[in-house]
Amino acid sequence: MLKRGFDILASAAALLVLSPMLVAMAVWIRLDSSGPIFFRQRRIGKDRQVFRVLKFRTMIERDPDSIDQYAEGVITTGDDPRITRSGRFLRKTSIDELPQLWNMLVGDMSVVGPRPILPEQLEVVPDEFLSRFDVRPGLTGLAQVRGRRSLGWLEQLAADAEYARACGFIYDMGLILRTVHVVATGKGIYGGEGQNWREYREELRAKGKPKP
Repeated sequence: MLKRGFDILASAAALLVLSPMLVAMAVWIRLDSSGPIFFRQRRIGKDRQVFRVLKFRTMIERDPDSIDQYAEGVITTGDDPRITRSGRFLRKTSIDELPQLWNMLVGDMSVVGPRPILPEQLEVVPDEFLSRFDVRPGLTGLAQVRGRRSLGWLEQLAADAEYARACGFIYDMGLILRTVHVVATGKGIYGGEGQNWREYREELRAKGKPKP
């Protein structure tokens, strides 16, 4: 109850205080490229329930439900042609994630928790890491302060499961403070050398293994 109460108060206060900046970013996105301001995508949340995550659009206009996630290339630099001019700034500062304050307010997400994964990624979550779905997904979490996208897929899942075992109000406050430093340095914005989920899936398929 304490965690949920904090989520409601924090998200409502942040939306109110940040509303001028959010409006400015929305105008910039609209003027910078054609397409909607927001990017809504199906994600897996607590208890493996599907919800629509909300983000500022940082890429050229595409229908989220038509994207072939298995064939989608990993974004490794800010020069990727799929990223818009405004999108490079939004990604670097993590402002693109701020619309998820609404997801937090309505209860789909929490301030701190594992990042919500794609439905396609669910098939490559090993059983020992399924505990990550015991808690609400978060705007930030243990995997984010350890390296964000620079971590390999299994490293991210291990951090998520570790968080699910240790989460608590004081623990969350510590992760929030560490997140400020990570965002300020821009660490882990793009994919690193670790094995991503698509590569892990292909490795399993090559070994003749379905879901791990």
